[in-house]
Amino acid sequence: MDATATPTTQEVTGTAKVTVAEVTLRKFELSDVDAMMAWASDPQVAAPCRWDAYESTEPLLAFIRDTVLPHPWFRAICLESGSGRPVGAVSVSPTGDPCRAELGYVLARAHWGRGVATAAVKRAVATVFAEVQGLERVEALVDVANPASQRVLEKAGFRREGVLRRHYWHKGRARDMVMYSFLSDDTLPE
Repeated sequence: MDATATPTTQEVTGTAKVTVAEVTLRKFELSDVDAMMAWASDPQVAAPCRWDAYESTEPLLAFIRDTVLPHPWFRAICLESGSGRPVGAVSVSPTGDPCRAELGYVLARAHWGRGVATAAVKRAVATVFAEVQGLERVEALVDVANPASQRVLEKAGFRREGVLRRHYWHKGRARDMVMYSFLSDDTLPE
Protein backbone atom coordinates (compact mmCIF):
# COMPACT_ATOMS: atom_id res chain seq x y z
CA MET A 1 0.00 0.00 0.00
CA ASP A 2 1.21 3.50 -0.67
CA ALA A 3 0.00 7.06 -0.49
CA THR A 4 -1.10 6.89 -4.10
CA ALA A 5 -4.04 4.77 -3.03
CA THR A 6 -6.61 7.52 -2.93
CA PRO A 7 -8.77 8.98 -5.67
CA THR A 8 -7.31 10.71 -8.69
CA THR A 9 -10.61 12.55 -9.04
CA GLN A 10 -13.04 13.49 -6.33
CA GLU A 11 -16.26 11.50 -6.34
CA VAL A 12 -18.39 13.04 -3.63
CA THR A 13 -21.30 10.84 -2.66
CA GLY A 14 -23.39 13.68 -1.26
CA THR A 15 -22.85 12.71 2.36
CA ALA A 16 -21.49 15.07 4.97
CA LYS A 17 -17.84 15.51 5.86
CA VAL A 18 -16.61 13.55 8.85
CA THR A 19 -14.57 14.75 11.79
CA VAL A 20 -11.43 13.12 13.16
CA ALA A 21 -13.49 11.95 16.16
CA GLU A 22 -15.76 9.94 13.82
CA VAL A 23 -12.86 7.99 12.29
CA THR A 24 -11.24 5.16 14.21
CA LEU A 25 -8.27 2.93 13.48
CA ARG A 26 -7.95 -0.66 14.64
CA LYS A 27 -5.97 -3.77 13.80
CA PHE A 28 -7.35 -5.92 11.01
CA GLU A 29 -8.81 -9.36 11.64
CA LEU A 30 -9.24 -12.24 9.20
CA SER A 31 -13.00 -11.71 9.51
CA ASP A 32 -12.56 -8.32 7.77
CA VAL A 33 -12.01 -10.01 4.41
CA ASP A 34 -15.53 -9.38 3.07
CA ALA A 35 -15.53 -5.71 4.08
CA MET A 36 -12.07 -5.27 2.58
CA MET A 37 -13.15 -7.06 -0.60
CA ALA A 38 -15.86 -4.43 -1.11
CA TRP A 39 -13.22 -1.78 -1.83
CA ALA A 40 -10.16 -3.89 -2.74
CA SER A 41 -12.07 -5.31 -5.71
CA ASP A 42 -12.93 -1.85 -7.08
CA PRO A 43 -10.72 -1.08 -10.13
CA GLN A 44 -10.95 2.67 -9.47
CA VAL A 45 -9.72 2.23 -5.89
CA ALA A 46 -6.92 -0.09 -7.02
CA ALA A 47 -5.83 2.07 -9.98
CA PRO A 48 -3.29 4.20 -8.08
CA CYS A 49 -2.26 1.30 -5.80
CA ARG A 50 0.65 -1.10 -6.19
CA TRP A 51 -1.85 -3.98 -6.37
CA ASP A 52 -4.53 -4.78 -8.92
CA ALA A 53 -8.17 -5.09 -7.96
CA TYR A 54 -8.87 -8.40 -6.26
CA GLU A 55 -11.21 -10.76 -8.10
CA SER A 56 -11.85 -13.23 -5.29
CA THR A 57 -11.51 -13.38 -1.51
CA GLU A 58 -8.94 -16.20 -1.39
CA PRO A 59 -5.91 -14.09 -2.41
CA LEU A 60 -7.17 -11.19 -0.30
CA LEU A 61 -7.48 -13.48 2.72
CA ALA A 62 -3.90 -14.65 2.10
CA PHE A 63 -2.78 -10.99 1.92
CA ILE A 64 -4.47 -10.22 5.24
CA ARG A 65 -3.01 -13.34 6.87
CA ASP A 66 0.52 -13.11 5.45
CA THR A 67 1.08 -9.36 5.15
CA VAL A 68 -1.46 -7.30 7.09
CA LEU A 69 -1.63 -9.23 10.37
CA PRO A 70 2.16 -9.54 10.89
CA HIS A 71 2.78 -5.93 9.77
CA PRO A 72 3.94 -3.70 12.66
CA TRP A 73 1.50 -0.86 11.86
CA PHE A 74 -1.32 -1.70 9.41
CA ARG A 75 -4.74 -0.47 10.56
CA ALA A 76 -8.35 -0.65 9.41
CA ILE A 77 -10.09 2.69 8.89
CA CYS A 78 -13.57 2.53 10.46
CA LEU A 79 -16.36 5.05 10.96
CA GLU A 80 -18.10 5.53 14.29
CA SER A 81 -21.44 5.72 12.47
CA GLY A 82 -20.77 2.41 10.71
CA SER A 83 -20.86 -1.19 11.81
CA GLY A 84 -17.16 -1.26 12.66
CA ARG A 85 -16.42 -2.68 9.22
CA PRO A 86 -13.29 -1.29 7.54
CA VAL A 87 -13.85 1.31 4.82
CA GLY A 88 -10.13 1.57 4.11
CA ALA A 89 -6.66 0.99 5.47
CA VAL A 90 -3.66 3.00 6.60
CA SER A 91 -0.16 1.69 7.16
CA VAL A 92 3.09 3.08 8.46
CA SER A 93 5.95 0.90 7.26
CA PRO A 94 9.50 0.85 8.57
CA THR A 95 12.30 1.83 6.20
CA GLY A 96 15.97 0.94 6.34
CA ASP A 97 16.49 3.91 8.63
CA PRO A 98 14.90 3.59 12.10
CA CYS A 99 14.07 7.31 12.28
CA ARG A 100 11.91 7.13 9.10
CA ALA A 101 8.70 5.33 8.12
CA GLU A 102 6.51 5.41 5.01
CA LEU A 103 2.79 6.11 5.12
CA GLY A 104 0.25 4.50 2.82
CA TYR A 105 -3.54 4.60 2.71
CA VAL A 106 -6.49 3.41 0.67
CA LEU A 107 -10.18 4.23 1.00
CA ALA A 108 -13.45 2.87 -0.40
CA ARG A 109 -14.77 5.06 -3.21
CA ALA A 110 -18.06 5.63 -1.35
CA HIS A 111 -16.09 7.67 1.22
CA TRP A 112 -13.94 9.78 -1.13
CA GLY A 113 -14.29 13.53 -0.67
CA ARG A 114 -15.67 13.31 2.88
CA GLY A 115 -12.49 13.92 4.89
CA VAL A 116 -12.17 10.27 5.97
CA ALA A 117 -8.67 9.77 4.54
CA THR A 118 -7.45 13.04 6.05
CA ALA A 119 -8.86 12.13 9.48
CA ALA A 120 -7.32 8.64 9.27
CA VAL A 121 -3.91 10.06 8.33
CA LYS A 122 -4.07 12.52 11.24
CA ARG A 123 -4.96 9.71 13.67
CA ALA A 124 -2.22 7.47 12.28
CA VAL A 125 0.48 10.13 12.57
CA ALA A 126 -0.52 11.11 16.11
CA THR A 127 -0.54 7.48 17.21
CA VAL A 128 2.57 6.19 15.45
CA PHE A 129 4.89 8.84 16.88
CA ALA A 130 3.68 7.89 20.36
CA GLU A 131 4.10 4.15 19.73
CA VAL A 132 7.33 3.86 17.72
CA GLN A 133 10.42 4.79 19.69
CA GLY A 134 13.01 6.77 17.73
CA LEU A 135 10.67 7.65 14.87
CA GLU A 136 11.34 11.21 13.72
CA ARG A 137 9.82 11.33 10.22
CA VAL A 138 6.83 9.85 8.40
CA GLU A 139 7.01 10.28 4.65
CA ALA A 140 4.61 9.61 1.81
CA LEU A 141 5.08 9.39 -1.93
CA VAL A 142 2.14 10.39 -4.13
CA ASP A 143 1.83 10.23 -7.89
CA VAL A 144 1.91 13.74 -9.39
CA ALA A 145 -1.28 12.82 -11.25
CA ASN A 146 -3.15 12.26 -7.98
CA PRO A 147 -4.04 15.72 -6.65
CA ALA A 148 -6.75 14.38 -4.31
CA SER A 149 -4.19 12.28 -2.41
CA GLN A 150 -1.86 15.26 -2.28
CA ARG A 151 -4.66 17.32 -0.69
CA VAL A 152 -5.22 14.58 1.91
CA LEU A 153 -1.62 14.88 3.05
CA GLU A 154 -1.57 18.69 2.96
CA LYS A 155 -4.78 18.89 5.03
CA ALA A 156 -3.22 16.45 7.51
CA GLY A 157 -0.23 18.77 7.97
CA PHE A 158 2.33 17.07 5.74
CA ARG A 159 4.82 19.28 3.91
CA ARG A 160 5.48 18.93 0.23
CA GLU A 161 9.22 18.51 -0.26
CA GLY A 162 9.57 18.11 -4.01
CA VAL A 163 9.03 15.95 -7.06
CA LEU A 164 11.07 12.82 -7.66
CA ARG A 165 11.10 12.44 -11.43
CA ARG A 166 10.52 8.96 -12.86
CA HIS A 167 10.95 7.61 -9.36
CA TYR A 168 8.50 4.71 -9.37
CA TRP A 169 7.55 2.02 -11.89
CA HIS A 170 3.78 1.70 -11.70
CA LYS A 171 1.61 -0.51 -13.85
CA GLY A 172 3.74 -0.31 -16.96
CA ARG A 173 5.41 3.08 -16.79
CA ALA A 174 7.78 5.26 -14.78
CA ARG A 175 5.89 7.79 -12.65
CA ASP A 176 6.89 11.11 -11.13
CA MET A 177 6.18 11.14 -7.40
CA VAL A 178 5.70 13.98 -4.93
CA MET A 179 7.53 13.53 -1.61
CA TYR A 180 5.67 14.63 1.54
CA SER A 181 6.82 14.46 5.15
CA PHE A 182 5.58 14.96 8.68
CA LEU A 183 8.14 15.29 11.48
CA SER A 184 7.67 14.26 15.09
CA ASP A 185 7.73 17.90 16.24
CA ASP A 186 5.33 19.17 13.52
CA THR A 187 1.90 20.26 14.70
CA LEU A 188 -1.21 18.44 13.55
CA PRO A 189 -3.81 20.83 12.18
CA GLU A 190 -7.19 21.03 13.96
